[in-house]
Amino acid sequence: MAKTTGSGPDGEVMAARIADLIVHAAANAPRSLQKRIGPSEVGDPCERRLAYKLLDWPAARDDGDPIASIIGTGFHTWMEETFTTRQAALPDGRPRYKVEERVTVRDSPVEAAVVAGSSDLYDRATGTVWDWKLVGHTTLDDYRRKGPGPQYRTQAHLYGLGQENAGEQPQRVAICFVGRYHELRVHVWTEPYNRQVALDALARLDSIKARITSSEAYSSEYGHTWWTQIPTSEQARCRFCPWFKPGSADLTAGCPGTAQPADQRHGFESLIA
Repeated sequence: MAKTTGSGPDGEVMAARIADLIVHAAANAPRSLQKRIGPSEVGDPCERRLAYKLLDWPAARDDGDPIASIIGTGFHTWMEETFTTRQAALPDGRPRYKVEERVTVRDSPVEAAVVAGSSDLYDRATGTVWDWKLVGHTTLDDYRRKGPGPQYRTQAHLYGLGQENAGEQPQRVAICFVGRYHELRVHVWTEPYNRQVALDALARLDSIKARITSSEAYSSEYGHTWWTQIPTSEQARCRFCPWFKPGSADLTAGCPGTAQPADQRHGFESLIA
């Protein structure tokens, strides 16, 4: 997966070892091993990807390049340290910032999905829920023109609900996009916190879970024909999906993405007709 080179045979061997270490460490990081669905995933526009996730379906590939995630994790750690060192007290004595604190969006009964995660930053002084996104400049410009998209917007409001459940009074959600190349570029998307956005997303997740745990689903043994009834989305980010398998004609082995074979398109159309 990694492209490695070295100055002579010794350098090549050393480069390969370091690459293997990076890949292994990333694959075994707590974030990578997380099985339960998190706030960052609930708003994914692709129902099929969410169904795979809820069923803990075997991934179609395990060769995703980890470097972007590693760099993003490092940036989150840097921001955590920065706000921790700039901590201040409010007039009532409470700390102004809640930094990388775990919140529970919903601690639900068995029939629904538990949703919890680590909130990047909550500013009690302004009632703002912050989330950091380290992106390339082209991606930053895309978010600047079109907004954050349904997945990131949903994530922001889910963390808002998590903070509300923790006894806070969130007023706004904000996603801070920071460009990662050559020069500092920052774009902030923000809107008033809306609990209903989070509740609608949880209701959608419950609907998907109900479909995959129904008696019809169990009796089908989750075969290819059953999976054709679970739609994808034109907004799906297929190349980042662990279940993406280009050209796949067997959905139990992987999803071909939005460019689907005819039998899968038929299944989707029959579902929405």
